[in-house]
Amino acid sequence: MNSSDLTSEALEKISSIDQSGYELRSVLAVAQDAMDQARRLDQNYTDLPLGGLPILIKDNIEALGLPASAGTLALSNTPVIRDSSVAQRLRAAGAVIVGATNLSEWANIRSTKSTSGWSSVGGLTANPWKHAHSAGGSSSGSGAAVAAGITQWAVGSETDGSIICPASLNGCVGIKPTVGSIPRDAMIPISPSQDTPGPMAQTVAQAAVLLDVLTNQHQYARAAMHDGELRIGVVNSWMTENDGVNGLCEDAVTALAKAGVVITRVELSPPTDEVQNDELHVLMHEMNTAIEKYLGDRAGTTIKSIADIVAFNKKHQETEMAHFGQELFELALEIGGTGAEYEAERARNLAWANHTLDTGLADVDVLIGCTYGPAWVSTLGSGDDFGSASWITTAPAIAGTPIGTIPMGLVGGLPVGLGFVSRRNDEARLIHAMAKAESALGLGILNPTFSK
Repeated sequence: MNSSDLTSEALEKISSIDQSGYELRSVLAVAQDAMDQARRLDQNYTDLPLGGLPILIKDNIEALGLPASAGTLALSNTPVIRDSSVAQRLRAAGAVIVGATNLSEWANIRSTKSTSGWSSVGGLTANPWKHAHSAGGSSSGSGAAVAAGITQWAVGSETDGSIICPASLNGCVGIKPTVGSIPRDAMIPISPSQDTPGPMAQTVAQAAVLLDVLTNQHQYARAAMHDGELRIGVVNSWMTENDGVNGLCEDAVTALAKAGVVITRVELSPPTDEVQNDELHVLMHEMNTAIEKYLGDRAGTTIKSIADIVAFNKKHQETEMAHFGQELFELALEIGGTGAEYEAERARNLAWANHTLDTGLADVDVLIGCTYGPAWVSTLGSGDDFGSASWITTAPAIAGTPIGTIPMGLVGGLPVGLGFVSRRNDEARLIHAMAKAESALGLGILNPTFSK
């Protein structure tokens, strides 16, 4: 199939699966020039990494022809007049950017009672396996669309869990790379110390190709085919409260051992309340400065600060705050931007994360554990049920180091993920381990049942 055929097929799936029929609501906006992009690639075909392939991009990353709204009405009518570096690299690699994916509004940083996958612009993204269940967040639409096969590739972004959670809950591959390895210009921010875009795909090989494009590297696709020696540490505290999920993790460990991987058991302490509070405050401090800088550079909007966002939401309560409030934005205003208090909190946070990762990775190449339990039922206004989540994302998020996930099976008819953590800038080894596990598990691509 040429690019026009592939793009037409993706647009048809958006129409028949996403916007009607099952009403997945993973796609917030469709690029009106998608077929034109595809025809140009067909007419001027060159051998490019993503030659002619349709791809979706999270709607907090700017791409010409798409809203980059972060799911909020405050930005939904502000025209995008530039391509982010991420969009530029995708186009240069031959991708057709067919649309923008829905997300948890403002990347899930507005309220402690927010519902993952809901935004005032895009509505509530469903899980393709069971419609009433959560697609996770905040890259909800990217994970749901890839799992549903609308496209095989999507770009998400993560601060702490926002790629890993939807990849795990929907049953696809997700990678959050080292913070700073992918440009973040023209991307609506939360935290300069923790934010990064990252690939989501149906297989590890696909995610590796996309990571090559996004980082402008040429090593990760090769890493997915590497078959050298591998030492993996199984973190005993990175389990869940779900026995079925934990059992699948142990099955995966057994499969890896049979495939020749050296397995070690690793003991790490979960984050304390102080660690979690420090991380939240760090995000609040950084968000004040980062969002103000981003909005100051974005033409055509009168929304220029968190104070402006709070005022806008109060003015549009019937839509913006129909299901939950904005207490995290209000907390950010209360504690202010970066300063001495921020520096102390960040120093404590980073010391804990680095010590945890250095300890865990001292004698192994990669750490593994469970990610999340099966997707919970979405309950607008009551928040998310993270009771069956492990602590696997916390230290990598704070330290800005790589983390990935692959599907490891189904529990109660819903997919769950096996997580991988590596050292900073060691995505090649992370991908090697993910590919090894994917092969050892032998699951192939999980195909959702689209159950209502």
